[in-house]
Amino acid sequence: MRAHILRTPSPLAAASRHQLEKLPPILCLGFSLTAAASLGAAGEADAPVAAQWTVHAQSTFIDQAQPGFSADYSGANSLDNDGENAHTVTATIFLGRALWPGAGLYLDPELTQGNGLSGTTGIAGFPEGEATHAGGTEAQVSTARFFLRQTFGFGGGSEAIEDDQNQLAGKQDVDRLTVTLGKFAAADIFDGNAYSHDPRTQFLNWSLMDDTAWDYPANAKGYTGGAAVEWNRRTWTLRWAIMMEPAEANGPALDPHVAKFHGQVLEWERRYELGGRSGTVRPMVYWNRADMGGYAEALQEPAPSVISTRSQRSKAGAGLSWDQELTADLGAFARFGWNDGKAESWAFTEVDQAESAGLSWKPAAWGRSQDTLGAALAVDGLSGLHRSYLAAGGYGFIVGDGRLNYSTEDLAEVYYAWRPAPWLALTPDYQFVLHPGYNRDRGPVSVFALRVHLEF
Repeated sequence: MRAHILRTPSPLAAASRHQLEKLPPILCLGFSLTAAASLGAAGEADAPVAAQWTVHAQSTFIDQAQPGFSADYSGANSLDNDGENAHTVTATIFLGRALWPGAGLYLDPELTQGNGLSGTTGIAGFPEGEATHAGGTEAQVSTARFFLRQTFGFGGGSEAIEDDQNQLAGKQDVDRLTVTLGKFAAADIFDGNAYSHDPRTQFLNWSLMDDTAWDYPANAKGYTGGAAVEWNRRTWTLRWAIMMEPAEANGPALDPHVAKFHGQVLEWERRYELGGRSGTVRPMVYWNRADMGGYAEALQEPAPSVISTRSQRSKAGAGLSWDQELTADLGAFARFGWNDGKAESWAFTEVDQAESAGLSWKPAAWGRSQDTLGAALAVDGLSGLHRSYLAAGGYGFIVGDGRLNYSTEDLAEVYYAWRPAPWLALTPDYQFVLHPGYNRDRGPVSVFALRVHLEF
């Protein structure tokens, strides 16, 4: 967890008007949101043992470009092979209020603007994690999260909880049951990883931030509604949730018919030590039910369209996330994911098998212990039915070149997050994608990015 001291005034308060005027207008708005939240928290007395409020903010600007690549043909969902540039901006305020013992209410207003490359299509393991939240050239303000969290303690000792985003400072029992109700992101609770889970501060690529074979319940901005239960002991946590599915594939609205259409997830997190170094393994299974199309039925049509075959269907899958501290400055991680690949990709992306692994290093030897250097590889694949559907000219909501010479989609990413101040990180990032959209007839493509991240 990140430690935040609420009584410390924001460094942005000292920024000159001249400096802010040099920034793009939308980024200035992001700076303003984070400054306002930080200044609102400034001046408070030392946080009590059980805090009544938590206030944090973040703003992230990501600019990506790809210079073009060779392609024998293109389709409606192909990455533009002529080269392009795109950006996203997000700004979020994280508010939390204690209600009664063990309970907190949390609200996250969020501003988003921008798009991923080619309108966030053409690569299943998409290279821009914040593109899941942004989705338009005009700035949009929405409620990202609004949830109630209640914790019931059962002893086993106590542990201190730091003030953090959507987390009230205080103490809680080690043996506890935590219930979350409301609007949140499925990945807030499941598929965690110490070294690769947050595209605002870690790897940018979808295939590295999450298990891409987990078609997690979410609307087009990456959020869902539902209930989650977590049973925690000293060395393990068992989690289960039932969450709302989108009303249509990658759509903005969530389906209100929760009894009929929903996603369920069960995850066991096991914490351990190996050679005195901490590690965690998180096996997970999931089951989704939605009004999805079927690839087998679509292939029976002269012009395959999975949309025309939609009916009540299920999708099942499993995954595993692992992280291991190797030294005080170096950590390793890996993920594996699989789903049955019979029903259409519905909420996240078009991946049926996923593998990834990488390293994360804090270069203390360079005198830069707050910086991070990360490098990783990922391989995504499709089920036989899914690849046949795309080869026959079918389209999903992420990929589709009109035809397909299939191969796995392979990628590599390296980034360096430079922190000149505790509240600021500047990150150059490079990604290399082989067979974008699973197609041997297109690519490879290089993607360059610069990320500016502020948090308070």
